Amino acid sequence: MTYYGRDVPYETFEIPDFRLACGRTLRPARIAYRTYGTLNTAKDNAVVYPTWYSGRHWDNEWLIGEGKALDPARWFVIVPNMLGNGLSSSPSNAPHPDDGPSFPAIRVLDNVNAQHRLVTERFGISTLALVLGWSMGAGQTYQWAVSHPEMVARMLPFCGSPRTAPHNQVFLDSLRAALQASVGFDGGRYPAGKWPVQGLRAFGRIYAGWGFSQAFYRDEVWRELGYSSLEDFVVGFWEAFFLDGRDPNNLLTMLDTWWHGDVGATPGFSSTEEALASIRAKAIIMPAEKDLYFPPEDEAWAVSHMTNGAELRVIPGVWGHFAGGGENPVDTAFIDAAVRELLAGPGGAAAPLR
Repeated sequence: MTYYGRDVPYETFEIPDFRLACGRTLRPARIAYRTYGTLNTAKDNAVVYPTWYSGRHWDNEWLIGEGKALDPARWFVIVPNMLGNGLSSSPSNAPHPDDGPSFPAIRVLDNVNAQHRLVTERFGISTLALVLGWSMGAGQTYQWAVSHPEMVARMLPFCGSPRTAPHNQVFLDSLRAALQASVGFDGGRYPAGKWPVQGLRAFGRIYAGWGFSQAFYRDEVWRELGYSSLEDFVVGFWEAFFLDGRDPNNLLTMLDTWWHGDVGATPGFSSTEEALASIRAKAIIMPAEKDLYFPPEDEAWAVSHMTNGAELRVIPGVWGHFAGGGENPVDTAFIDAAVRELLAGPGGAAAPLR
């Protein structure tokens, strides 16, 4: 039996001297991760499923389990935590002098470079059957396919993009401003555990206008999540989300990573378009119909520059960005079906466990 949840132990991979894209070095960099299933003898049944903005490995578990496409009885699923999320190296756990607001800038490329070392050095894996992820996890999926085309057989980024759009950056700037202007933020030098609660509540309320679509609110779909009023939903879901042990400096580090997301910044490429054209993985690209961060037209643009026959498959419905968050069973089934189809395609059958 596979056990899930935040209380289940996870593992850590340490890189003694990890040079970052910004020129700084983490000494050491630690990647927290959890695995599900067993790596087979041929080492060809591995799947990498990175976390998303402020998410932890257990937040990805809704797409993993018996009877699902990512069934641990068949696939070896590695869920690495993003740098900055509080489990992997982050402002909240880095040793002095890299702690707090002095923590170095992290890029999507840094996350994938660290994950590549985890996958190759700890497990000896040379081929990934699939890389997939939601939101910033989708950005890491694109980066994997650009950085390691010889390694990634299939990719399924959902509700995410290869490049952060200007409108998305405007949203991120508003989050940063709300948090940094909060009483008690003090330039990020707040005492341990004494977080600027007003700023975190404002953070959640800004998010509330973006994470779900206009139609979600118009149709009061939040009632399906058990909330009795709009205010009940904003306080109980959004404010509570960011008051759930999420350190403000960690949030700002990951926000900066998101803001600068662009596979075109990968060494060896001169543009996003050139980087996208280099992808060789079999791909299903899955934006959500009403996602305000990563609208379908943006991902249609990305697919138009991919020369590998990538398919654009839009997740229908009103859940907006959170169509990819595992909250809605209909959307979950739609995504799971695409994962199953992709893994069952040419070259998708892993060797049996032995």
